Parts: sequence; structure tokens; C-alpha cells
Amino acid sequence: MSRRTTSVIAALAAVPLFVALAGCATASSESGSGSEGSSENEVVKIGVVGKADEQWPAFVEAAADEGITVELVDFGSYEQPNPALAEGEIDLNQFQHIVYLAEYNNASGEDLTPIGSTAIYPLGLYSTKYDDVKDIPKGETVAVPDDASNQARALNVLQQAGLIELKSGGTPYSDLADVDTEKSDVKVKALEAAIIPTSLPDVAAAIINNDFVQDAGLTFDDAIAQDDPEDASALPYVNIFAARAEDADNETYLKLVEIFQTNEDVQKGLLKSSGDTAVALQTPVEDLVASLEKVQKDAESKK
Repeated sequence: MSRRTTSVIAALAAVPLFVALAGCATASSESGSGSEGSSENEVVKIGVVGKADEQWPAFVEAAADEGITVELVDFGSYEQPNPALAEGEIDLNQFQHIVYLAEYNNASGEDLTPIGSTAIYPLGLYSTKYDDVKDIPKGETVAVPDDASNQARALNVLQQAGLIELKSGGTPYSDLADVDTEKSDVKVKALEAAIIPTSLPDVAAAIINNDFVQDAGLTFDDAIAQDDPEDASALPYVNIFAARAEDADNETYLKLVEIFQTNEDVQKGLLKSSGDTAVALQTPVEDLVASLEKVQKDAESKK
């Protein structure tokens, strides 16, 4: 999932999970899927949100060089690619991070699974008053988004920065009640994500969703702290290729993941389309699967 996706987890609760996908043709998985499926000139349909992103033309070309024909299926909203994959309309999708997939699996009863990582889009802490996290005085107020998914991630960023401590240690479902106020250096205030940029002068610092950074007259380089891609708490926000469980070992699909992760032109396109914010990753698949299982359990325990 691109950085746009980090703000849409809550949409799962508001939009029907199974969207009618008019006009979608039968996926090639009928003839090419399965743990051993692999053949030259196989057509693989991949669902994306943002077909115009610059990594995709390079990816399609690189796949063709390996004898794989990739057909990109562009969806207009984030609610569509997972049902399309589950129903066999497409073979793979690449638009989401692990938290989003966990929410979908839990809500739908499906077992879609990650088969490879693409990148993470760090979430940043910004300030117009301080140039370094260490300069923020104790007792000052820091703003975070008020929607559940972004708030949890924002709190984990603040904990990584040493500004707060979370009672749970930090999960994708942490909220303000999880903040240990006695052990934290700052107070945390939740605001609507869209108004945080204009509220920045009123607080010591704020977590600003990637989509609103430029609206605040800032650049991503202005962040005084952000996710550490190597930190365990960032793993649930790694973007992934997802497949149906029975296709987890499909050789062609795994080859496509390898192409995405290693092709120089694809990687250049990924960086350019993200405004130089993407951090490309080659996270072991077993770590992605373990993270998915943990997030799904955490989500269930929150009910």
C-alpha cells in the first residue's frame, strides 16, 4: 500500500467489504495458480490502486523480460482489491500494509497472505518550534491524529522518539489510554488529521499524515522524528504483495516479488512516485506472516 493507504484503515468499517467488481475478467489463477504454478508467458493479474505510479511501467517491462506478462488492474478505492483477490478476479494485489490486510481478513473470514514486502512509508513528527526531539521541554503537548489506525502508529513513533511510554509496549491498536502519563515526557492530544497542519503552531510538535505534509508548507525532510523501519513496531506498516493462501508458494508470483524488490528501474520509480519517502524493504516472508498473525490476534482481543 502506498503512503496514501495509511489513512484508510477505518474505511473497512464504513464500506461494505465485498464490492461488486463489474467488468473484471476471470483471473489467470484458474490455469496457473497453485504452489508449483510457473510457466513462461503466463498472464498474472495484479490489483493496484494507482496504476500511473512510476514503478509499474518498469515492473511490467522487467516481468516481460522474464517471460511473465503482467496485467495491472487499477482499482478506484482501497476497499476493492482484497475482495477481488479472494474471489479469484485477480492473482495478486499490491496496495496495502499488514495492518490493513489483518483488518480485512478478520472482517471477511478470508486468509489472504503476504508473499513479499515492497516498502514502508515513514510517518513523521514535525515542529515549527524545535529542530530536535531532545529540545522539546517536558510537559509540552504533542498532537496526534484522532483516527484509530493513524493514532496507534503515531503513538508508536512518539515512543520510538523517547517522548512517551506505552503501557502495552506499543501495538497497532494503541490509543491515548495506552500512554503511561507518569513515565512520559510530553502530553498527547488527539486532533482531526486534516486540521493538524494548521494547529502545528499551537503545539510543541505533531504527527502529520503524509498526505497533509505539503499542505502544511513542509517537506518530508523537515521531520524531526519518524518510524524506524528496523523497529519491530514498524513491521505491521510494511507494504506487501498479497496472494491467496493456496498460492503462497507459487513460483511465478515469488519471481514477480523478486523482480519488484531487485530491479533498479522499478526501485527508482517507487522512490520517485512516493516523493522520495519510500524505504524499500526485502523483509523475510516468514516475518511478514508472523506479523499478520499477531496483528489479527491483537485486533480480535480489542473487540
